[in-house]
Amino acid sequence: MGPDATAAGSPDADAPPARPAKRVRADAQRSTDALLTAAAEVFATSGVDAPVRQITAKAGVGAGTLYRHFPQRADLIAAVFRHEVDACADAAPSLMAEYGPVDALARWLQRFAGFIATKRGLSSALHSGDPAFDSLPGYFQQRFVPVLSALLDAAASAGHIRSDLDLDSEDLLRAVANLALPAAEDDNDPAQQMVTLLVDGLRYGARTSAPS
Repeated sequence: MGPDATAAGSPDADAPPARPAKRVRADAQRSTDALLTAAAEVFATSGVDAPVRQITAKAGVGAGTLYRHFPQRADLIAAVFRHEVDACADAAPSLMAEYGPVDALARWLQRFAGFIATKRGLSSALHSGDPAFDSLPGYFQQRFVPVLSALLDAAASAGHIRSDLDLDSEDLLRAVANLALPAAEDDNDPAQQMVTLLVDGLRYGARTSAPS
């Protein structure tokens, strides 16, 4: 065997990647998560034009870290939107595991309404025509439509909501979003009450009554 083959079979050549590289990747992910969480909170209270230093101070990182991950403000806004969409969509399986079908449906729709209400500050930016936001409406549908369809199917199969309605998940999402848009973000939010009435309407005339 030649020297190249010997080198390839040496212990150093077969060694796994060095751990420091993994730590760097983990640190980078933590920084990204901290920035997205901080930006979402700042945008909700101060708007999408809030100073960068307000976001970085809340995230506990420097401005250089923010610009390394998100060179333009539009990149950060789009990433925050996707992050919040994912969090809302990913809540559905846990709700389905913890609650009965119609209760899970109601709780998720309430969460979705809250998501829409807290994104009012992003609406002007998302409709600004910036190419960075072009894919967001499709992402919204891609993540939410299957989630709501699964919740509706589970509740209908259990006989807890009416099965004689030709429910379109996209239409229902749009209806709840329209209820939530003018809502105030407080415990007496009228949108939350309207979503409750909507779910009650789905339950009316169902085959069985959901357990209370």
